[in-house]
Amino acid sequence: MAVVRARAEASPDEVWACFTDPEHVVAWNFASEDWCCPQAATDARPGGRFVWRMEARDGSMGFDLEGTFDRVERPNLLTWHLSDGRAVELTLTPDGTSTRIEQTFEPENLHPVDLQIQGWQAILDRFAAYATSLAR
Repeated sequence: MAVVRARAEASPDEVWACFTDPEHVVAWNFASEDWCCPQAATDARPGGRFVWRMEARDGSMGFDLEGTFDRVERPNLLTWHLSDGRAVELTLTPDGTSTRIEQTFEPENLHPVDLQIQGWQAILDRFAAYATSLAR
């Protein structure tokens, strides 16, 4: 398992909404400015599914990130498994006026783990910054 962490200057409820509402997901769910998330669908309940479209802005490539939610404990815990079976866990912990965000994921076998951690961290940092910007 690999872990990435961030902090948002927002309440766990605000952070949860940013992570689970498709209108918000499309605003933060990419690792760099040359990528985007033009479509997102999320049904955040046990057994509910999500499909987040990830695309290079130049149209050179894209894929659907898909999974099924396993545990949903609003606003502190969300676990899911991706379509390839890998497990992911998101925990949101209140810390004063901010929320600590920790995401644990099972790396895939195609790319180096360090590279995957960098990508997941970049997305989580973008997410935390987005949630913070909405809470202000």
